[in-house]
Amino acid sequence: MSRSFPRVAVLISGGGTTLQNLIDEIAAGRLAVSIALVVSSRADAYGLVRAANAGLPTMIVAPKPAQDFSDRVFGEVRKANVTLVLCAGWLKRLTIPSDFHRRVLNIHPSLLPEFGGKGMYGRHVHEAVLAAGRTVSGCTVHYVNDEYDDGPILLQREVSIVDCATADEVAARVFEAERIAYPDAIRLSLGTTTP
Repeated sequence: MSRSFPRVAVLISGGGTTLQNLIDEIAAGRLAVSIALVVSSRADAYGLVRAANAGLPTMIVAPKPAQDFSDRVFGEVRKANVTLVLCAGWLKRLTIPSDFHRRVLNIHPSLLPEFGGKGMYGRHVHEAVLAAGRTVSGCTVHYVNDEYDDGPILLQREVSIVDCATADEVAARVFEAERIAYPDAIRLSLGTTTP
């Protein structure tokens, strides 16, 4: 008899490296969820190729018109009947409906509340961390609310960047932490353990 795993939707806007990590963790049997839908805010996001290669259903939801963008995203998510929504390089602000309160997670490449907010994503974050002279960075998994990088923190993972001289070096170090932190946070949010 096959096991039934919690269904999740993954929201992407770009290359899909976090999505690929989740796909790999599921395939290796370390993450007991089923990706029911991948939603992209961009038709040219390479993450859609990764999703297709994994045989996952995809949907593109264009951010314009902006006034009903969140409604359209969550309309698709509801149709997929998911337990949890995972932002994975999703760069668009969402208004979280009441039925998804504490059911939407995001991973951010810094130790929030530092280096978060509008415009702080990807390389911008790592450049700001270096410019501030930090010797430690990391990642934060948090519940999403209606503001950028502002929801309750679920977990954080620190990394030393004392020997990092470039934003790319910081990004690589932080992504290694993200690869572990996001699956851990998903299990924590769902109240499950490694299968």
